[in-house]
Amino acid sequence: MTLACGATAEVAAQKAGVSRTTVQRRLQNPAFRTRLREFQADMVKRTAGMLTAASMEAVKTLLDLQKVTVAAAVRLGAARSVLEIGMKAREVADLEERLSALEQQAQV
Repeated sequence: MTLACGATAEVAAQKAGVSRTTVQRRLQNPAFRTRLREFQADMVKRTAGMLTAASMEAVKTLLDLQKVTVAAAVRLGAARSVLEIGMKAREVADLEERLSALEQQAQV
């Protein structure tokens, strides 16, 4: 887990209670590296899920920051964030739709 989080071999060895050489040897093992990559991919998926779950609350916060009672500089920053995030989300949705269409065409 320490390696999957980006730690050096030395730090991972200390946390696991093994020698640095043992960690280096494990990293040479293709099966170990495959498991490490799978673990990292799983961590990324979980993180993405957590961020997705929190995104609705974040959007509500940005919208709250746009109220007239909030300082103009804060409202401007919130408005910029909403626009930037909205455009990126739209781009991603468009790319996903286009990729899906290409995948369907490739299956034919």
